[in-house]
Amino acid sequence: MTKEQTAIKATYFSIIGNASLAIIKWLAGFFGNSYALIADAIESTADIFSSLLVLFGLKYSSRPADENHPYGHGRIEPLVTFIVVGFLITSATVIAYESIQNIRTPHALPKPFTLVVLGGIIIWKEISYRIVIKRSKETNSSSLRADAWHHRSDAITSVAAFIGISLALYLGKGYEAADDWAALFASGFILYNCYQIFRPALGEIMDEHLHDDLILIVRQVSENVEGVAGTEKCFIRKAGMKYLVDLHVLVDADITVRQGHDIAHKVQDRLVEEIPEIGQVLIHVEPAEDKSTEQ
Repeated sequence: MTKEQTAIKATYFSIIGNASLAIIKWLAGFFGNSYALIADAIESTADIFSSLLVLFGLKYSSRPADENHPYGHGRIEPLVTFIVVGFLITSATVIAYESIQNIRTPHALPKPFTLVVLGGIIIWKEISYRIVIKRSKETNSSSLRADAWHHRSDAITSVAAFIGISLALYLGKGYEAADDWAALFASGFILYNCYQIFRPALGEIMDEHLHDDLILIVRQVSENVEGVAGTEKCFIRKAGMKYLVDLHVLVDADITVRQGHDIAHKVQDRLVEEIPEIGQVLIHVEPAEDKSTEQ
């Protein structure tokens, strides 16, 4: 199974899970008189649409390079991540606003059965987070990583709701708004996670220098190719699930242009073979200076 297929399969898992949980949360929140659960349901409903966006981005980014997109279509991934973050910010804002409104409005205590529902949700969402974050690391997908954090955010909001409802039920009359305060806290946590998701995607689209470890590996692999005397500049940028490499290699200054060209191709082939995450390699050949002749 390719990385693209793995990522797409993980996204379908997210869509089905979020749709199921959204229905459960809406019903439990409505009949259990818990706005914290309804806030959770709002987030899960937004997660469905964001996961659909991630799915679109993954399918689009897997398209091969063409005349208009010689470097492929991978840059759609961080753009989708920005939209996903927008969904999260919208969800957090709605949750915060409704929480404040409910805190100011007297209402009945939540029903005890909502704790059972929340306990199951917390376990399932944490399992979902671990599954999807593992797939995001395997595929090197920023949008899938954002989708994974949706699951973790959902788990955190559910934990907050669980604590809030427990306090409301334990302390009784006068503490009906405890789960609303929990929802308000959860909205703040979601906003914090928005920044955590947004920042790497911004670095990706701005070609920020973020890949020192990979640069070291690229240099080591290249310098093991016969005919390569060393490496100079090495720039790496990420496009979707693949990395694009610009590398300067040093070769004997007295060899022919054809020999230098052949060495460059050997380096390209070796890098793509040994580092599957690399999509394209551009090699610039430099003459290696004879240090012994320098004065």
